[in-house]
Amino acid sequence: MNSGPILFLRSLLFYVGYISATIIICSFFILVFPVTREKGRHVIASGWCNAILKWLWLTCGVRYKVLGKHNIPDGPIVILSNHQSSWETFLFYTIKFPVSPILKRELLRIPFWGWALRLQKPIAIDRSQPREAGKSLLTQGVARIREGISIFVFPEGTRSKAGEIRRFSRGGGKLAATAGAPIVPIAHNAGDCWPARA
Repeated sequence: MNSGPILFLRSLLFYVGYISATIIICSFFILVFPVTREKGRHVIASGWCNAILKWLWLTCGVRYKVLGKHNIPDGPIVILSNHQSSWETFLFYTIKFPVSPILKRELLRIPFWGWALRLQKPIAIDRSQPREAGKSLLTQGVARIREGISIFVFPEGTRSKAGEIRRFSRGGGKLAATAGAPIVPIAHNAGDCWPARA
């Protein structure tokens, strides 16, 4: 992988394009999502995430390979994954359809991106209220799965460094057991290329 000034310039190019396009695309989402059926929203979101991954490849040369995709069953599932960067959030929208994230509710306040994400009906939890967060996860998660929507969960609860493993919460497993949905564990090393706060 390139280092030094070249890597900085490539990363800068990625972020300039990513942020500019996000403002434009999310503004479009905000306008069309209220009059778009839920399936259409997921189609648009999946296409957008795929475009971001391709832009990352074009600007920074980040390539990836998904192994074991044939093991992902049909129907709604609960994805349990480590969390190292923003990259995996985009990936999950491209490998399973439709899918909904569990996230901290503060993310919905981010201008443009958070406003558009709110229209995707994510499961937003208040991490300062663990008991209520657990109830929301189960109630909303089971409802999404019964609607045919898969859920992805980061059981570590926050981003970790590449190679680091934090303690897992039980919420994702409890959701899968309650909803009767299969669990698909996913491991990745995205933090090597796109670490937290990079």
